[in-house]
Amino acid sequence: MSTIYNSVTELIGNTPLLKLNRVVPDDAADVYVKLKFENPAGSIKDRIALAMIEKAEREGNSKPGGTIVEPTSGNTGIGLAMVAAAKGYHIIIVMPETMSVERRKLMKGYGAELILTPGADGMKGSIAKAEELVKEKGYFMPMQFENTENPNIHELTTGPEIIAAMNGISKSVDAFVAGVGTGGTLSGIGHALRRENPSTKIFALEPTESPLLKRWKNK
Repeated sequence: MSTIYNSVTELIGNTPLLKLNRVVPDDAADVYVKLKFENPAGSIKDRIALAMIEKAEREGNSKPGGTIVEPTSGNTGIGLAMVAAAKGYHIIIVMPETMSVERRKLMKGYGAELILTPGADGMKGSIAKAEELVKEKGYFMPMQFENTENPNIHELTTGPEIIAAMNGISKSVDAFVAGVGTGGTLSGIGHALRRENPSTKIFALEPTESPLLKRWKNK
């Protein structure tokens, strides 16, 4: 039976788990992927976007009709723009001018205002500009890099969704693999999986040209 939802935010989460059958050798481990692209704005970041805004609402730091500003170069900005539109916020996304036109168009499509900072300044320049706006205007900034709701929402929801799906076929998770940006997805889901099975191995993947973990390890 079809369900009618009152807000697009109600469609965030509870994404399916798919077993890979044709791209995995017969003698290899069973591999399952969480289809986060089925979130309404198309990525895993929809979940933290909603969680960070609703936490701010609960704590009285933001309310519909206000302005949100966030420095971001990718999917978090798209997710925040979608949630902001659904909840009635004005949102300003600050990002380096080197970011793709496609991302800009998606954010603008949700009604976001974009401020582009010099590409040479990287994300540090975007963060500085966003902090300047917060100081001058009093806007709310979720700040995904520091917001505890980033890992928390994955520990409370995404991880348990994976566990429930695997329990349904009487399997436990031997290993979990995720890309690393802020680290929220990896750490949040990892904590949930390790609580269920302490021997679960956690693997972080990072781009060769942007090795965040290796960079910090070498400092």
